[in-house]
Amino acid sequence: MTATTRVAIAGGGLAATALAIQLARAGLEVEMFDKAECVSALGSGITLQGNALRAFDRLGVWEQIQEAGYAFNGLTLRAPGPGAVIVADMPEISMGGPAFPAGMGMYRPELARILTDAALDAGARLHHASAVTGCTSRDTDVDVEVNGEQRGTYDLLVGADGLHSAVRSAIGIDLHPRRTGMGIWRAFVPRPAEVTHTELYYGGPMYIAGYTPTGEDSMYAFLVEDAKEHVDVTDEQAVEIMRGQSMAYDGPWNHIRDNLSTASHVNYTWFTEHVIDGAWNRGRAVCIGDAAHSCPPTIAQGAAQALEDAEVLGELVLRGGRIDQAMWDEFHERRVERATMVVRSSVQLGDWLLEGRRDADVPGLVASVAQRVSVPA
Repeated sequence: MTATTRVAIAGGGLAATALAIQLARAGLEVEMFDKAECVSALGSGITLQGNALRAFDRLGVWEQIQEAGYAFNGLTLRAPGPGAVIVADMPEISMGGPAFPAGMGMYRPELARILTDAALDAGARLHHASAVTGCTSRDTDVDVEVNGEQRGTYDLLVGADGLHSAVRSAIGIDLHPRRTGMGIWRAFVPRPAEVTHTELYYGGPMYIAGYTPTGEDSMYAFLVEDAKEHVDVTDEQAVEIMRGQSMAYDGPWNHIRDNLSTASHVNYTWFTEHVIDGAWNRGRAVCIGDAAHSCPPTIAQGAAQALEDAEVLGELVLRGGRIDQAMWDEFHERRVERATMVVRSSVQLGDWLLEGRRDADVPGLVASVAQRVSVPA
């Protein structure tokens, strides 16, 4: 086995940039191929749990993340209706350990900028408008095709190219994300002083109505409903839909409604789930992040699991400098069961909401996931 020196990464999101930072910093030649025209300047917010924050610290970007995001501890549950009565104030388990807050809200494009800049500073090269469209993976190397043309031969190809991964298809894994039956509206709005951590409303016309602070002057609000086709909705119509659907919710939701506008980047996505069963690699090509697994944001572990994939893969590639079956066996032992557990637990919570289960042990399930992911991958 020759030493690993050249790595191609399909994608430009969390998993892709996190892996690129590690490998490029260690002196490997790293090329990222992202089908997007540029680093996204649009988006809403993202909730990051403690194990994601721990990963940022190991990547050396925690200080920048702290400055750009809004750290918090605790979770408030409110009831729909007049007064937005507080049902419970709950302490959150710090999944990253005592050195980190339990959670953090952040503007997605700012997170993307920080990680992309760190990858480029480490020496990785990023090619925009460049989609990995095929590959030929062998035991010792992999030929990579970009935009339909042969690009080169690499020691490793990492498919971090999202839900509808071209790499996943190219290596013969026939798997597609499944809609779980829910959809979510998100909007980016100013933060009122009274919102200092995530608050969730259960009941009323929505399955969940909530908001999370993302900065001193910003937060994102979200509404979870039955999955619908909102394909041709204009920006103006999206704003009015969110206003109308949130009328049953009082308290800070009054401020959110007053500040919703076309500048709020209102967007709608479906909840999906999938996880590759068994090995995530075929020869020298492997899927990580959303290419390997996705889950509803009911436990807010999607970003953390993508970062853990990248962290473990980077560690193993660099540990011995070689890629062999022993390395793949350890990678899958550390990632497959853990990621699958998170996906299934996240789907279970959503199913309980869809079924209207009032006797479900939501706290117990969340606590069991928190206990598992508190231990580094």
